[in-house]
Amino acid sequence: MNKHISLLAILSAVLISLMTGCGGAKLATANEQMDRGEYFDAANTYRKVYNKLTKQQDRPLRGEVAYKMGLCYNQLNMSARATAALQNAIRYNYPDSTALLLLAVNQQADGKYADAIKSYEQFLTKAPGNKTALNGIAGCRLALDAKGNPTRYVVKQNKVFNSRRSDFSPMYIDSSLDQLYFTTTNEKVTGDHRSEITGMKKGDIWFSRKNERGEWMKPEPVEGELNTEMDEGIISFSPDGSTMYLTKARRSPSSATGVEIYTSQRSDAKWSAPVKLEITADTLSSYGHPAVSPDGRWLCFTSDMPGGQGGRDLWRINLKERAGSLENMGEFINTAGDEMFPYWRTDSILYFASDGHPGFGGLDLFKATLTPSGGWRVENMGQPVNSSADDFGITFGAGESGFFSSNRGDAYGRDHIYSFELPDLRINLSGYVLDKDEEPVPNAIIRIVGNDGSNRKEIARNDGTFSFPLNRGVRYVMLAGAKGYLNARKEFEADNAEEDADYYADFILASINKPVVIDNIFYDFDKATLRPESKTALAEMVQVMNDNPNITIEMASHTDRKGSEEYNIKLSQRRAQSVIDYLIEAGISADRLQAMGYGKSRPKTITKKLAREFPQFEEGTTLTPEYIETLSAEDQEVADQINRRTEFQVLSTNYQMY
Repeated sequence: MNKHISLLAILSAVLISLMTGCGGAKLATANEQMDRGEYFDAANTYRKVYNKLTKQQDRPLRGEVAYKMGLCYNQLNMSARATAALQNAIRYNYPDSTALLLLAVNQQADGKYADAIKSYEQFLTKAPGNKTALNGIAGCRLALDAKGNPTRYVVKQNKVFNSRRSDFSPMYIDSSLDQLYFTTTNEKVTGDHRSEITGMKKGDIWFSRKNERGEWMKPEPVEGELNTEMDEGIISFSPDGSTMYLTKARRSPSSATGVEIYTSQRSDAKWSAPVKLEITADTLSSYGHPAVSPDGRWLCFTSDMPGGQGGRDLWRINLKERAGSLENMGEFINTAGDEMFPYWRTDSILYFASDGHPGFGGLDLFKATLTPSGGWRVENMGQPVNSSADDFGITFGAGESGFFSSNRGDAYGRDHIYSFELPDLRINLSGYVLDKDEEPVPNAIIRIVGNDGSNRKEIARNDGTFSFPLNRGVRYVMLAGAKGYLNARKEFEADNAEEDADYYADFILASINKPVVIDNIFYDFDKATLRPESKTALAEMVQVMNDNPNITIEMASHTDRKGSEEYNIKLSQRRAQSVIDYLIEAGISADRLQAMGYGKSRPKTITKKLAREFPQFEEGTTLTPEYIETLSAEDQEVADQINRRTEFQVLSTNYQMY
């Protein structure tokens, strides 16, 4: 019996050894796949190994495998799967604290900003001052703030260019903007093999052109010898569109996957076989994501070569004088993270993607502007261009519009092409042109002159309305006029706010043919002295005289029915003269002005406007003493108040100053 037990123990030991050896081999295979950058294959292998580790003693190894699986999903932009794997690694007490940092990064990429902040803060207790964690927290807070304050960019997925796989890094071939090239991994690309890195077919370069109606047509592969069974993509063009700079994968079973920059020449709409562009003698580093400057002088690209700020940096080289011209783009642009996918818009404006500057998650798009001191001012492009996912590979067309790539909203981490456009600000001025009775003035003309040199004319509609588009930050002078009416002038400034705005301005035109009451002229009781609160109305009267320099006027004052005729004539004359004196002091020529006191001899007739304001009086009623005495005491006071008025009447419209 002991003999049988011993034999059983030996057989069990051999079986356990075989199982462990098999599992070890699979783990070793996964590690080799990951070392070569074959993240898709490695993730699948790690998952199989992880599912077999079910015993209590397997917990430490399970934590390690979960961590490595999380690393692979992180590289594949599958942030939700990466988050789950890394949470398992931490649950199984994986000892490397970077698991916590990587968890925070993927929570941020998945848009879980509050959870990401907690994970970043927890990591900072283990690594105080870590810049990646601090940047991550700043980015999460930036994203939370941006939710209620997006930019005005309008972003849409462009269905014409996108397949069910990855389509990314769009680029116009030249300034005609009628051909767009991009990288695609759709099922119709060259070759049958799938990438060990992504699990999709290897990338090819396709393009779309516009038809005669300006619409984008169905994409097709470029012609010539450009596309192969290897990965090609992420391109840029010389200014004339005759030379393509592209990224090609460098694959070797014995070394990590890398990329290199090649060139291809266009001839008769076909592209030649790519030729490697020699940048340095360093054959171990990767060189990709080429971007040619608008003048064709500089090539900016991404590389992990030594001498940078960390991770993958942006570098540039002079295409005209390559020897000795290679330089890092510097600490303003490059960080300890990755800076990739550069795009020159002008010689002093560079766009790029980064996960090292504070952002919303994954790669964000940034704009770098060269400053007079030689540095770069770097700005996040904000939402909705940037999201919690990877946003990269931008190209500009006309104005503030173009295309970029993003894997937002895709559970498989696949990239798609999006259009973006910054609509012109809609700033508008509208209003009414009315007479003193608030009725529309027929055929009123409004002229508007801006300090930007603009000069426009608008004719008011039948209902008196008008509308003008304006420009941001411009000061305007407007003049409204019509036959039989005095001109009216207004000034204002459209502010610089980055938002749509509506301004309103109404013009009330005074008739040339009938007296016009000046509202809000006040005197002390039984006196002709103007009270301080009259100054606003008097300033407006000065403006009327200045806006209509060819008129002369009679300034008339009227009293109510109380008091003797002689007394009221003298009081009203003094009051009218007080207004004339004010206007003369304000610079109005005395020979344009005439004072007249009418006392109580000209009671007011109720107009449409007064009838709306005081419905107890019917339009056309004259407020004579006899009529007023039939009213209630309260309405008598109102009627007397209406009769107490100062008004002007145009006497002539042909005054000339000599």
